[in-house]
Amino acid sequence: MNVKEVLILDSAVEDLKLGRHFYEQQESGIGDYFWDSLLVDIESLIIFAGVHSQYSGYYRALSKRFPYSVYYTIKENTVYVVAVLPMKKDPIWINKRLSQSPQNSS
Repeated sequence: MNVKEVLILDSAVEDLKLGRHFYEQQESGIGDYFWDSLLVDIESLIIFAGVHSQYSGYYRALSKRFPYSVYYTIKENTVYVVAVLPMKKDPIWINKRLSQSPQNSS
């Protein structure tokens, strides 16, 4: 796969902000570590996009340091990150959240 860029949609940015807030409430500084770690996972899609299994119509990459999944699509040479969700959530909640995400972006 020849990916040229990775774009994080607003819906995924909101997910990241929620995760950051959650972890910052646990202990000061962990929220920033969460944010930085997930961005590294997302940036790795420039190399690894398309190798992940699919879930609910999206590719799903697992975070290396936190129990989160990065859901994305690929259109032409661009990866679109549509959601960054905690893996411990109820699968019904995850499916509902993903069904509200845009399938394609232009």
